[in-house]
Amino acid sequence: MGVIKKKPKKGYEVGYKKPPKHSQFKPGQSGNPNGRPKGTKNLKTDLEEELKERIPIKEAGKAKKVSKQRAMVKALMAKAVSGDTKAVNIVMGMISKLMIGEEAAETTLEDQTATDEAILDELGAMILANAQKKGSNDAEDERISGCGPEK
Repeated sequence: MGVIKKKPKKGYEVGYKKPPKHSQFKPGQSGNPNGRPKGTKNLKTDLEEELKERIPIKEAGKAKKVSKQRAMVKALMAKAVSGDTKAVNIVMGMISKLMIGEEAAETTLEDQTATDEAILDELGAMILANAQKKGSNDAEDERISGCGPEK
């Protein structure tokens, strides 16, 4: 017995990525009608708003309102100053990421090359002096090319 094949309708063939016409979305109809509502905030926005919210605190016997972010930094700094090593590590990490990172970004290429050249010159001079202490006559061979004082 042979397999009975259906003849395709004129103009449209149902198959892979071709659903029947009656089950396709109509124009203007969404595939996810109960999707994310408009105006819903994401986690980053919620966190930023929560950190900006102002709360009352007492500092030096006086009440004042500060942001939650500021209150957290004050509490962390107080723990670090009192000797909490975890807090000290967190504060030092924040300092290195935020403050030192800004200074490094401000450094220009000329500053870097001038500093690099000074370090390489000093390194070359140290290698040359070390080679001379050993009594080596071929100190030039041990010297890094382009570093140290030229003869």
